[in-house]
Amino acid sequence: MNLNQIRCKYVGHNGSSCHHFADEHSGLCFWHDVHAEKNTPDIKIRLEELVKEGYSLEGFALHKAQLSGANLAHANLVGARLFQADLRGASLFKANLDGANLNEANLEDTNLLGIHLENARLEHTCWGKFLLQEKLARNAQKAGKKIEAKQLYSEAEEIARYLTNQSENRRQYDMGGRFYKLERVMQRMQMRPFSSEWVWSKLIDMLCGYGENAARVIFFSMLVTLTAATFYFLLGLRGSDGLIVFDSQASFQNNAFRFLECLYFSVITFTTTGYGDFSPIGLSRLVAVIEAFTGAFSISLFVVVFVRKMTQ
Repeated sequence: MNLNQIRCKYVGHNGSSCHHFADEHSGLCFWHDVHAEKNTPDIKIRLEELVKEGYSLEGFALHKAQLSGANLAHANLVGARLFQADLRGASLFKANLDGANLNEANLEDTNLLGIHLENARLEHTCWGKFLLQEKLARNAQKAGKKIEAKQLYSEAEEIARYLTNQSENRRQYDMGGRFYKLERVMQRMQMRPFSSEWVWSKLIDMLCGYGENAARVIFFSMLVTLTAATFYFLLGLRGSDGLIVFDSQASFQNNAFRFLECLYFSVITFTTTGYGDFSPIGLSRLVAVIEAFTGAFSISLFVVVFVRKMTQ
């Protein structure tokens, strides 16, 4: 038998053999040989033809392959090596990538609906700023296609939920946090705007990014204390030296010092410390009550979010 006609020695996880002929030196076919160049322009077309004909792509060495826009829907890519592969705009609809290596692969605008990524390696994988279905849904919504937009938002939610679970199984919590938040946002986009559940979901997103963004809690806290300090400055506080309130006749330096005293009172009110050296008067009392309640809530929220992130 001619050595050039020896079958590839690759054996799949279920014991199936590769049907391609092997190279005489490596004993592997072009597709399974990690040293064979896969970044030529014709690779995408050849792979699409194999998928269309029903051939398995299991274990294919496709690292750094240029596969942007490739139609690999329903492809069997179990254990495939897709390290640094360019899959931008490709379709991996219901493709099986169980155990595949997608480290540093580019999946921007890739159709990931129904994809299987169990045991796949996903370190530093580029998912793009938006999921494909998310982007299409927003465009459909802008065009007034509400039914189509809702369906696409539902698909984006399904993808985000799957990626969240896969991330958590791998302890890739930053990635999981991103897709968990996206999942919740996609849920909200399917709700009736300004309904009670929509408003509540939006509020949680603004306050803490659905528990994934402690910086938002800090920013909200700072905004509340500054806003309350402004109200105290305009409405007045009573201190040991008398009334502390904005005075249009006073110098800038004097008013600035008074504002700093109001800011100090705002901080101790927000943190519910309450030293007693200042007291609100008139409508400032209402502001102080609202700020104290908001402060207690915000501090508790920050602790929850912080502990959640630190224990991941």
